[in-house]
Amino acid sequence: MRTVRAREMWGYSALGRVSGCWRRGLGVSAAPKDSRFGTEARHQLQPRSSSKRLVPLGDQPFPGLLRPKNLSREELVDVLRAAVVDEKGPLVTLNKPQGLPVTGKPGELTLLSVLPELSQSLGVGERELQVVQAPGKETSGLVLLCSCPQTASHLQKFYIHSRRAQRPTATYCAVTDGIPATSEGKIQAPLKLEHIDGVNLVVPVKSPSRKDILEGVKRTSSHFRVVATGSGCALVQLQPLTVFPSQLQVHMVLQLCPVLGDHTYSARVGTVLGQRFLLPAESTKPSKQMR
Repeated sequence: MRTVRAREMWGYSALGRVSGCWRRGLGVSAAPKDSRFGTEARHQLQPRSSSKRLVPLGDQPFPGLLRPKNLSREELVDVLRAAVVDEKGPLVTLNKPQGLPVTGKPGELTLLSVLPELSQSLGVGERELQVVQAPGKETSGLVLLCSCPQTASHLQKFYIHSRRAQRPTATYCAVTDGIPATSEGKIQAPLKLEHIDGVNLVVPVKSPSRKDILEGVKRTSSHFRVVATGSGCALVQLQPLTVFPSQLQVHMVLQLCPVLGDHTYSARVGTVLGQRFLLPAESTKPSKQMR
């Protein structure tokens, strides 16, 4: 596996041309499979026929981005109950839609805020469900809930220990605008949160000093693997080895292949005469991603 270091990613070489299109709103999602990468070869995307009836997008539990502000507490509980994919003992797994935050300010509608009603609706007993592992607001994917405090504590310790040992605990899938230069690798980059024009944004730090590390700069890393390509886009599997806000989105921007549907960081990738380059993060405002 080739390691792609920060000094390479901040270069100005073109990694691919922009062409074609993809269905909007895919973004980054947590894959409900084993966290290890498969061994299938990189291949071109081809339409697959199926004898199964396709469910119309409007009939699916999560047709695109979820907007909690447009839902009542009861409606959100119904959505989450319909999203349950497995119940085993005290453990409940559900597929969280993109746009739903796990935590938030008092009074905001979040996954955590409706856990009492969801616990009652699922009939898990007197003990309330608690979150063991969940993707962020901008990500869809599997959430692990548990109604047993002891089991939840053991699982949380396992995840903490795995992250400290930089062992992947989750696999994400993303469609990217552009195709990475290599089919597999490890992205390493120091990142920090910076307040820019009234918004907290993640920016890379080229050569962090010890003072920078003490002031919040974190050395981050992720595995990536290209599963398929087509029409200037790629389906990429991502495994974060560290935890940092928007880590995967920023890592793919540093690869000059932003996640499709990323309207926050994709503007940092510019194109001149078909060649892509990285714009300064501090002077690039979030903008609607165009395809």
